[in-house]
Amino acid sequence: MLDQGAEGFEGEMSAKKYISITKTSKATATRDLQDLVDKNVLTTEGAGRSVRYELDI
Repeated sequence: MLDQGAEGFEGEMSAKKYISITKTSKATATRDLQDLVDKNVLTTEGAGRSVRYELDI
């Protein structure tokens, strides 16, 4: 996502996508994604099971 930039990245990130890319557990994926939100790298859209993450840069 970061290499492509906001305009070059197709689609949004979800916990499920993150898990499949990084081969981590759901708990780790959730922590990692929340850390990126806290650092203002990603923003969230939606809530609960349908939350999606977009680049905020």
